[in-house]
Amino acid sequence: MTTWLWEKTADGTARFVLGTEGEHPLVCFGINPSTAVPNNLDPTVTRVSKFASRTPGQFDSWVMFNVYPQISTDPTGMHLALDPDLKAENERHIAQLVDGRALTLLAAWGTLVESRPYLLDAMRDIVQLPELQACTWVSLGDPTKAGHPRHPLYLKSATPFVPFDVAAYVA
Repeated sequence: MTTWLWEKTADGTARFVLGTEGEHPLVCFGINPSTAVPNNLDPTVTRVSKFASRTPGQFDSWVMFNVYPQISTDPTGMHLALDPDLKAENERHIAQLVDGRALTLLAAWGTLVESRPYLLDAMRDIVQLPELQACTWVSLGDPTKAGHPRHPLYLKSATPFVPFDVAAYVA
């Protein structure tokens, strides 16, 4: 039986965590959550779960985080200006779940990071969380021409995980 991880705001306008419980999760970072909930995943989260399960023994679960937690089916529907309280709550959830463990973090936000001017700064702050310093960042295949890690929805299921230099990316 799947034990779900699911943390959202009381009013349902933001989601901080969605995933399955395990010791060795693939931890994915997208841009913003869409409609996925436990037992009813959207296409992006379905792909993340499949990427996590394709290598038996490497990952026993998966977790989906986002650079910005506001739920919107289209990133252009996100806040025009960053909500600092929502950002801080997102970072708290990320730090609490990772908690200094040496996990694999999948950078998977694609060119959507360009949809709002505050997203790259929010990503920089996430990367600098002390609780993530023991982690290893990967992406799916080579980055886009603009240098962004690719979005999982648009990739073949055999696309390999490759090292992703997140420090250079956010520099």
